[in-house]
Amino acid sequence: MKSELLYLLLTAILTSLLWIPVVIGYVTARGTLTAENYRVAPTSALPAWVNRANRAHLNAVENLAPFAAVVLIAYAVGLSTSTTQACAAVYFYARLVHAVIHISGFGLLMARTVAFTVAWVAFMIYAVVLLQRAM
Repeated sequence: MKSELLYLLLTAILTSLLWIPVVIGYVTARGTLTAENYRVAPTSALPAWVNRANRAHLNAVENLAPFAAVVLIAYAVGLSTSTTQACAAVYFYARLVHAVIHISGFGLLMARTVAFTVAWVAFMIYAVVLLQRAM
């Protein structure tokens, strides 16, 4: 398996696991779901970390599709370079760090924004390399 596809797989797995802290937080704060909860969602306040975990999950979902598209298109056209490999790895690790920082609420040095930006830059470099190949 190409390393870019491996990092896409790891990113998909990470994204698919980020709902777990959200559910744990919901159950911890509101108890297990009941039939009534399915009809009318509870509105009691949630701890801040649960809201952060939910936002981290949503952000990961929103960013997975563009990353997946670029990786899969590059694979389809046979593009794999040391740059694309590095970009895929950096993207995954930056997204992992972003999720941990987001859920934990660590706010020093704009760490969450820095992690997000590192992932975005890795994605953009990957996309530019792919565009250059297409031209």
